[in-house]
Amino acid sequence: MAFLKDFKEFAMKGNIIDMAVGVIIGGAFGKIVSSLVNDIIMPVVSIFTGSEGLKNMKYVIVQGREAVADGEAAVEEVAVNYGMFIQNIVDFLIIAFSIFVALRVIMKFKRKEKEAEVAAAAAPAEPTKEEVLLTEIRDLLKEQSKK
Repeated sequence: MAFLKDFKEFAMKGNIIDMAVGVIIGGAFGKIVSSLVNDIIMPVVSIFTGSEGLKNMKYVIVQGREAVADGEAAVEEVAVNYGMFIQNIVDFLIIAFSIFVALRVIMKFKRKEKEAEVAAAAAPAEPTKEEVLLTEIRDLLKEQSKK
């Protein structure tokens, strides 16, 4: 019973909703970045590499063969798909850079906000009307006591 209560408290926190929204947006952003890499960047890279694209670059260990009529079984190709690995690295770098830039912008705004709060706290507060009146009364009493 305590487990369910703890889970309910955890699930109802505002941060969970923010995190869920972040995951959904992150998934959509990942699709956009994958499309950017697959459809725009990699075709340009394939011009320079002279191949059909990084995705198709591989090192074949065992050549694949189809089954033949005399009973020889088919053999699947065994290959190291290093092109796909390079493409995934490019995906990761673009996503990481985008997140870095977004966080940097957010931190810049938070830093400015914090500096404004510190500046406001450091400035001496204006005395209230009561404080001004009490100060005048104190000064008058000092003058009277000197006489």
